[in-house]
Amino acid sequence: MTTDVTEITVIGDDDTGLVANVTSLLFERGINIEDLDQAVRDGVFRMYLAVDTSEMVCTEETLREDLHDLGDDLGLDVQVRFPADRETQQIAVLVTKESHCLEVLFEAWANDELGADIGVVIGNHDDLQPLAEHYDVPFHDIGDEGGQQNEDRLLELLAEYDVDLIVLARYMRILSPNVVFRYEDRIINVHPSLLPAFPGAEAYRQAIEEGVRVAGVTAHYVTTDLDQGPIITQRAFDVPDDADLEGMKRRGQPLEADALLEAVQLHLNGDVSVHRGRTSVRENGTRYQLGLPEEIEEFTPDRPVDGIGSAVADDQ
Repeated sequence: MTTDVTEITVIGDDDTGLVANVTSLLFERGINIEDLDQAVRDGVFRMYLAVDTSEMVCTEETLREDLHDLGDDLGLDVQVRFPADRETQQIAVLVTKESHCLEVLFEAWANDELGADIGVVIGNHDDLQPLAEHYDVPFHDIGDEGGQQNEDRLLELLAEYDVDLIVLARYMRILSPNVVFRYEDRIINVHPSLLPAFPGAEAYRQAIEEGVRVAGVTAHYVTTDLDQGPIITQRAFDVPDDADLEGMKRRGQPLEADALLEAVQLHLNGDVSVHRGRTSVRENGTRYQLGLPEEIEEFTPDRPVDGIGSAVADDQ
C-alpha cells in the first residue's frame, strides 16, 4: 500500500451490484481505480479500492458525501481516507492483561520513535488502565465479566478516535470479519510462535509439548484466518531441555515486544507493503531487524553447498 493514494473501504451485507454501483460513481467523477480487492466472509461483504483522486472533477468533501449517500442508499458503510488524512496517524492499542507490549509502545511514543500518536487504549479487562492513565491516554474497557468483547462498542471507539492503525498488544480475543474487513492491512498482532507453526492459543505450551529446539515470536497483519496473516517480523530463541511455560514466557516476552514495535514502525514509516498475502520491505528496510540479527551470520556455515561434486569432476 502506498501513501499517495486515496483508500476507500466498503463494508456491508453481501448483495449483487455493489461493486458496479461504487465503481460507476468513481468513474463519473474522473477517479482512476489503481487497485480493487473484494471478499465475503460470514455474509459480510468487503471491498477495498486504492484510487487516484488527483484529477477528479469534484472536491474531497463532495466525494465523501457522495460515497456516504450511496452507502446509505445501499446499506453500506463507506470509509474514505485521503493522503492528507494520514499525515498524523492515530494508533489504537488493544490489550488484555499482559503489559510488556503496551509498555514498549508507550516508551517508543514518549521518546518520539513512533511517528504517530497513541490515541486510545482499549481492553477487554481493565488491568492495564493504570498504565494508560500514567501516559495520559484514554482507556476504555469493552469486555464483560468474562472478558468477552463488545465489538459494536469497539467499532464506535475506533471511529471516534479516527484510528489509522490497530495494534493488538497481546489482546486475547479474535476479531470478527466485521472489524477486520474495515481495517484491512491496518491491524498488527504479535503471536508467541514462529508462524505458521503453533497458531492459536497456548503457543508456548505447544512448542514445549512438541519438543522444539528453537521457538520464537511473529508480528503479522491480521486477516480473517486466525494467525495466518502476512508476516512482518520474527524473532527466535533457543529452548533448553528443561524449559517450562514460565521460562518460555521470560525468554519470549521481550522478543514479542521488540518484534511488535518494529512491525509497527515499519508500517507507520511506509516501509512495508502487502501483495498477494506476503509482505515486502522497501529500500529503507535494511535498517530493520526483520528476523535474526546480522551477528548470527558468523555462526552460520557457508559450505558445503550443491555443486562441489561437479566442480571436482570438471577438474579431472
